Amino acid sequence: MKKKIYLAGGCFWCMVKPFDTYEGVESVVSGYMGGIVENPTYEQVKTGETDHLEVVEITYNETQFSTEKILEIFFKIIDPTDNEGQYQDRGSQYRTAIFYTDEDQQSIAKDYIEKIQCHFDKPIVTEVRYAAPFYKAEEYHQDFYKKDPERYATEQQIRQKIKDKN
Repeated sequence: MKKKIYLAGGCFWCMVKPFDTYEGVESVVSGYMGGIVENPTYEQVKTGETDHLEVVEITYNETQFSTEKILEIFFKIIDPTDNEGQYQDRGSQYRTAIFYTDEDQQSIAKDYIEKIQCHFDKPIVTEVRYAAPFYKAEEYHQDFYKKDPERYATEQQIRQKIKDKN
């Protein structure tokens, strides 16, 4: 069964590749969700004033790739205890969230967070919210890790250094 889930994990450039190569994941699209402006642009969202989060829209076949597996990957690449952004990406647009599209996803997300909380010294602040309208990001943001592999690698190295310090 084909489903969609939306994940905010800091800069969407860093959120595509971890999901893009799995059997059962049909697409990973960068975009914006949760804000007050219709059809926002990157220039608007990056100010932090639209209330949007940078997200990826993951379309997947649940019989091949479970929602829990998606969450397992997601929580390995974020700091779910940081409410000010992610790693080098600071600001409200880089906070973490799970935007669910049905009650099963909501239940799975809440249960998963409850299950892993014991592995963290601070409370998990990743929000679980109903999916709002999704706005696809500009084309130059799509598949960024393929379009500019050197810059993507640099971003990942910085992210890893900050993650290792914490």
